[in-house]
Amino acid sequence: MKFQKILVTGGAGYVGAQLIPHLLEKGCEVTVLDLMIYGAEVLPEYENLRKIKGDIRDQALLRQILPGHDAVIHLACISNDPSFELNPDLGRSINLDAFRPLVECSRDAGVQRFIYASSSSVYGVKEEPNVHEDMTLEPLTDYSRFKADCEQILAEYQADDFTTVTIRPATVCGYSPRQRLDVVVNILTNLAYHKREITVFGGSQLRPNIHIADMVQAYVTLLEAPTEKIAGEIFNAGYENQSVTELADTVKDVIGEDVKLTVTPTDDNRSYHISSEKIRQELGFVAQHSIREAVVDLVEAFEKGKLPNSLTHERYFNIKRMQSLNLV
Repeated sequence: MKFQKILVTGGAGYVGAQLIPHLLEKGCEVTVLDLMIYGAEVLPEYENLRKIKGDIRDQALLRQILPGHDAVIHLACISNDPSFELNPDLGRSINLDAFRPLVECSRDAGVQRFIYASSSSVYGVKEEPNVHEDMTLEPLTDYSRFKADCEQILAEYQADDFTTVTIRPATVCGYSPRQRLDVVVNILTNLAYHKREITVFGGSQLRPNIHIADMVQAYVTLLEAPTEKIAGEIFNAGYENQSVTELADTVKDVIGEDVKLTVTPTDDNRSYHISSEKIRQELGFVAQHSIREAVVDLVEAFEKGKLPNSLTHERYFNIKRMQSLNLV
């Protein structure tokens, strides 16, 4: 691995809980900075892992812990629109206001590479068949707008000794020790497995998804890529743009024909889709895991009892967790 000492903000989250063990297995020393609102135990104890329960808005803490790190992967945010809208001031303070100080503290501490997790939602709704990185951004919500704003902020800091790169992921799906069951594939799988019934609203809308193992590999790719290939760049990362009906059919096919699939009309027929051609051509990254595999992995986790009370427990649903904690 090109970079040996890595700070991951939000490293105890859904993607981080899969990414961190992968980095450690590659011989990296990893520091995780996270509010740990889903528990630090989602990350196992490792000799080369330092877990810090802290807030990315705490600049004194950032200045204390950042020196000595080669790279930063910035995952921390109030994730998804409903959670963000629960407390817009909190969302803004974490997702936008804390960003520039984090970038500046990283640069000043001698960090060489800063990887930012944006979102494919920054594009808004596009009619074009291939939504690529050079297209105009038309975010529909504050969550997406602040992601786009942070991309612009980060671009200001690109320098020969401070490489910045942004990734715009599709919606992540599959199993993680810090499980989310409030994203589309995972929602459908949870309901189909436990209730034997799923309802699709509309169905023709496209949704880009990516298996969590591929998302992990995308971050590794950005860590290992030559500086000249990623400096100041932006990359989409997804698997396929499938309709909600296709996703539901995949879930039903895996779980069983007894699953009842109901289609209900909706006024919200917004489709989202992205092209992942740039990251394939320039970095050789191609998603290897199908959405079906994500469903199979979740079913296995249900069967092994890894996700108890998955229909009701707040730990699986960001908005429920935030409501119970009353974060400020």
